[in-house]
Amino acid sequence: MKKEIIVAGIRASGKLHIGNYLGALKQFVELQNDPAKDCYFFIADLHGLTTPFEPSDLSKTILDVTAAYLAAGIDPDKCVFFPQSQVLEHAQLAWIFNCLLPLGELERMTQYKDKARQHKENINAGLLTYPALMAADILMYKGEAVPVGEDQVQHVELARVVARKFNNRFGKTFPEPKTFLREPLRIMSLADPDKKMSKTPHQSLRSGAGQAGDDGCIFLDDTPLEIHRKLKKAVTASESGKKSPGEENLMLLLAHFGKTDGIRHFTEAQNSGTLKYSELKQALAESISEYFTPFREKKKELLARPEYLARVLAQGAAKAAQIARETMLEVKEKIGLV
Repeated sequence: MKKEIIVAGIRASGKLHIGNYLGALKQFVELQNDPAKDCYFFIADLHGLTTPFEPSDLSKTILDVTAAYLAAGIDPDKCVFFPQSQVLEHAQLAWIFNCLLPLGELERMTQYKDKARQHKENINAGLLTYPALMAADILMYKGEAVPVGEDQVQHVELARVVARKFNNRFGKTFPEPKTFLREPLRIMSLADPDKKMSKTPHQSLRSGAGQAGDDGCIFLDDTPLEIHRKLKKAVTASESGKKSPGEENLMLLLAHFGKTDGIRHFTEAQNSGTLKYSELKQALAESISEYFTPFREKKKELLARPEYLARVLAQGAAKAAQIARETMLEVKEKIGLV
């Protein structure tokens, strides 16, 4: 039976947080273990070049994200796991797609508008053509389903448009991929519960946890002390008689990381109006710290073996490149380049 092809990536743009884990990494592990799926997971390091970066930070971040993927349970023997930049065909196919896409299609992308506002001093062409590269990432492997967050749905829709345009112009080549939102989640910032949890724009591996700009975000490798400190400061203020966004966010985290008895206790307290935030924060900090103890230990062990991490990435890139070369031969033949 033909397996469904899954393609997904995470930008190499700083340490991963619990929102990344629940919204992406945890689901990736489940997908790779599904015998009905063929999974391609990549580190989107080329996409990371579209926003300001330092070369020394970028190389560290790629290794950090690699270690995080593996520590979270990604198994290179069960999926194709690779860095985007080591498969040169991605950029080649993206250029071909750039030549198919009208400028207006790219200019209407919400993320382009948002990033252009955030980085007014660095509105580069890569920001504009980001969706063409993302389409190439997906269609290179004939991706059929793409597990993404809500903020990337528009890009997957554009990948469908690209596939349709190419197929209509040059003959049936690519499937039209669909979004794969198995468990759409919005984990909110601890410091500002009305906004999605995210890395700060200046976040890098040199900016250690505990700085003010990081207080809204729990990173996967935060120490128990840091997790307790951040949750203690989490915003929970609410109008009288109403559940606040901060309270709902903490309860959502408890549902994912808490123990059954704790979830029942705090849910009953919330429903009866006797919920004590200090107790909830303490219990949640203990649960998250315990949950990620194996992850922290495994990641530390992996980062002490950079040669092994580099070898895993190279082996994954070789597997991906074999498929990518076949796709590019087909594409070039159809558009007349061979």
